[in-house]
Amino acid sequence: MNIEDLLGAVTQSGMRSQSSADRLGKSLGGWASQGPSGALGGKLGDILNEAGRAVGGNRNLAIGGLGALAGALLGGRRGLGGALGGGLGGGVMALLGAMAYQALKNRPGQGSRVPLGLAAPQSEAEKAELARNSELVLKAMINAAKADGRVDEGEIRRILGKVQESGADAQALEYLTAELKKPMETETLVGAARGNPELAVQIYSASLLAIEVDTPEEKRYLAVLAEALGLEPEVTRRIHQELGLPAS
Repeated sequence: MNIEDLLGAVTQSGMRSQSSADRLGKSLGGWASQGPSGALGGKLGDILNEAGRAVGGNRNLAIGGLGALAGALLGGRRGLGGALGGGLGGGVMALLGAMAYQALKNRPGQGSRVPLGLAAPQSEAEKAELARNSELVLKAMINAAKADGRVDEGEIRRILGKVQESGADAQALEYLTAELKKPMETETLVGAARGNPELAVQIYSASLLAIEVDTPEEKRYLAVLAEALGLEPEVTRRIHQELGLPAS
């Protein structure tokens, strides 16, 4: 299982008590409609058309991953990891990319690049960069899950069990176990996103997906993370709004 597959499995299973896939589904349901042909419409369709113009056409966007994610989530189907495999992970990166593009595009005096994930990689170097970004997003979810200090051995077993049900193999579970047992690495995540506001938004959004945001420790962690990532309050407000969460 590659890192994109593992990201899909973790997102499907949910790091904590609420499924990340359910939260993504609510967000996607508010953004998108999907016609019988699989074409994405609604607000997401508008974002894709705008982003497509910025990258030379919709053929250069990861619409396939988004379509797979939308078909699974909007269609109400479960068991997303098996048949779709990395399609779910790719769809997660594409949706996080769309959220970053939308959240950043109206900042005064600044445009927004179309992030990799939403933009399909066009070279081996971009494929490698997307894999690194997918791993950072996964690490951000794991890091956020540690924010309240409650990821003990029992919680690790629970998370691993749910991820295994989503199709993760032994190698993926070994990797995930090691990551869950590591100390928090917020500074590493922040450093990796320095100079890349689109990736910063993806990291922050993934952190929101991983937790309930219902403890003082989690709220404090998100506030510290947003400030360290250099995200303005208006940007984080938009991210919370798109994920159906109260403003930070």
